[in-house]
Amino acid sequence: MRLTRRAAGRWATLATEGRNPRSRGLDTLPTERVVALLLDEDRRALVAASRASAKVARAARLAADTLAKGGDLVFLGAGTSGRLGVLEAAECPPTFGIPPRRIRAVMAGGGDAVFLGREGAEDDEPAGRAEGERLRAQDLLIGITASGVTPFVRGALSGARSRGARTVLLTCAAGRLPPVADVMVAVPTGPEVLTGSTRLKAGSATKAVLNAITTAAMVRLGKVHENLMVDVQPTSAKLVDRSRRIVAAAAGVGAEQAADLLAAAGGEVKTAVVMGRLGLEAEAARARLRRSRGRLRQALGPSRRTP
Repeated sequence: MRLTRRAAGRWATLATEGRNPRSRGLDTLPTERVVALLLDEDRRALVAASRASAKVARAARLAADTLAKGGDLVFLGAGTSGRLGVLEAAECPPTFGIPPRRIRAVMAGGGDAVFLGREGAEDDEPAGRAEGERLRAQDLLIGITASGVTPFVRGALSGARSRGARTVLLTCAAGRLPPVADVMVAVPTGPEVLTGSTRLKAGSATKAVLNAITTAAMVRLGKVHENLMVDVQPTSAKLVDRSRRIVAAAAGVGAEQAADLLAAAGGEVKTAVVMGRLGLEAEAARARLRRSRGRLRQALGPSRRTP
């Protein structure tokens, strides 16, 4: 692919494409120092992410409100950014009991690009716009781009906004950015240890922010009680065991009684907890949860407003 001088210059000025002075002699360092440098740069990236916590919280509230009102949450990106969106979307349903159709991901280049790099797909702005235009007004698009200028992501944000959908841009770019989304989350991670390889600390910071957005949103939606994932789906032996331990802890019962409560509740953790705490049958417990809109703390006693 041939680039114009103007296009080449645009990429050269990006902080994510810059050379990191700490790793100039990377090829001369012993392996232990290479590893130490990589991990220290990851630490610095997470510090940068923490400085963006107010914007991350805004994105989390927007995600929670979207799901509460019947909208869908869509992650979209290219390359590493897109794969991180795929990972986030895949992990939410088993952890929080959200139907997969409500939280999904779009990858530049299609599903095959998750496993086999199709980096040129990131330049297809019309394809991105078409993906954005698939959204409904009640949906939320979280566009992910380390550089902040990926055409596929920019096109998708534009397309989504044309449909009235809400939008978030998550980027590792530095400096002032044009307002291409309702919420702009910028985590300036700086130059990579390996120049331009944003799968490194930019990827680590991006994953941390995505974790924070989805987990905080699920807390707001009542899918967490204390620090327990009470909407977990027991779809594996490990998750079945975790469900029993959650019921035991939240209901204040022993392991055997927790297993019995889960069986009587059809595997529904919240229902089993209400049954154990309040001495109710399964249907009565489910009715109580419906009245509290699935919020376990309210179902168990006086309501407490989530801040």
